[in-house]
Amino acid sequence: MLSKTIAEQALAAALRTGGDFAEIFYEDTRSGSLTLNAGAIETALTGRSAGAGIRVYKGLSSVYVFTNDASLSGLVRAAQKAADAIGSADRAVDVRLTGAIPRNIHAIAQLPMDVPGARRAQVVKAADAAARAVSAEITQVTARLYDWETDVVIANSEGLFIPDRRVYTRLALTAVASRGGESQTGSYNPGAMMGYELFGSRVDPEDVGRRAARQAVTMLHAEPCPAGVMCAVIDKGFGGVIFHEACGHSLEATAVAFGNSEFAGKLGQQIASPIVTAIDDGTMENEWGSINIDDEGNPTTRLVLIENGILKNYMVDRLNGRRMGMAVTGSARRQDYTCAPTSRMRNTFIAPGNDDEAEIISSMGDGLYAKAMGGGSVNPITGEFNFAVSEGYLVKGGRIDRPVRGATLIGKGADILKKIDRVGKTLELGQGMCGSVSGSIPVNVGQPMIRVTDITVGGR
Repeated sequence: MLSKTIAEQALAAALRTGGDFAEIFYEDTRSGSLTLNAGAIETALTGRSAGAGIRVYKGLSSVYVFTNDASLSGLVRAAQKAADAIGSADRAVDVRLTGAIPRNIHAIAQLPMDVPGARRAQVVKAADAAARAVSAEITQVTARLYDWETDVVIANSEGLFIPDRRVYTRLALTAVASRGGESQTGSYNPGAMMGYELFGSRVDPEDVGRRAARQAVTMLHAEPCPAGVMCAVIDKGFGGVIFHEACGHSLEATAVAFGNSEFAGKLGQQIASPIVTAIDDGTMENEWGSINIDDEGNPTTRLVLIENGILKNYMVDRLNGRRMGMAVTGSARRQDYTCAPTSRMRNTFIAPGNDDEAEIISSMGDGLYAKAMGGGSVNPITGEFNFAVSEGYLVKGGRIDRPVRGATLIGKGADILKKIDRVGKTLELGQGMCGSVSGSIPVNVGQPMIRVTDITVGGR
């Protein structure tokens, strides 16, 4: 691990040419993965990566250098390269660090690296068997188990020296249903900031297999979705991916600081329906997108982004906070030491409302019920999006009528926010990996069931 003495010398070297702030992010990650395919263990891998990144600021200029040599000489060399890129002065700098221990809000009972291979295999085999038992039409199942433990130390020229540990475990299952030369896919991928106690508390591997398989079989027997503008109900959980992609990224300072967001300059303005409150919360115990401290060493926070339709906050990291003249919000994140941090989401969701789920559907007339969402694309500057519905149903006269496949939801984030007229009472979260300029990171998306008065539905 990084010592205070080494960190102090490296930070001093980073500031010698006139930088006004320097930071070290040290990381040591142990990871494992196990894949079962066609009923047999296909791969079982373990790995380890370690290194450090050094960042230097001078005003609004920033330089980032990383290395896998975290010795004193390796860090000083990296710091000198950053210093040479940021300025040309030559001065002596003295850095003194004060240790701090973050409050750990994510207790871990069973570290992944302590779990024997036989126990790991039991998890994927149970999920596989449960998926295949759903229907004879299930022709292929792939189950993947991922876990990693990361120890970090963050030090900066303001005196901060703070360690943290992050532990993640996830089971991802894909099932394929086939009939008459046609196939459909279902998937379910739960995870948490937990060790292997995940499978004795939050996640039942057999339920994971059944959920993915039932989705595949349902869609195999579905008819094509008709296209048009219609009312849509988007179910709880991973349905929140639309808010995450079409609105959440546009509330990150990464975009806002440069005016590359449809919500730039709109703090205090009504940007959503009055029944919509949206939150980005890193403090939720053991959740997939939670943290103790962000990747700049700031304590995590619960941040209200939108309250009763009013834009209240952006997610702000240190450098973009300088650009915007705003305080940091504990939102700086990065994939690993090879990436400089920037403002990112954590557990981002639409908060529970007051509407009954049965009434949300029974009062909608005709439309589409999007029970499960898949992937899509979004333009963060305009908020325009296109998302696949991985499990959908037509609604006729307020009753769920029949399953349909091939549906897509098309629209613009700012418009959809204003067209939400129902928000259910029960919040669920879904796990994903979010990519941006600082790499791929674990995030939760979520919402209760919501209803959009009208949206363009792609189909045929």
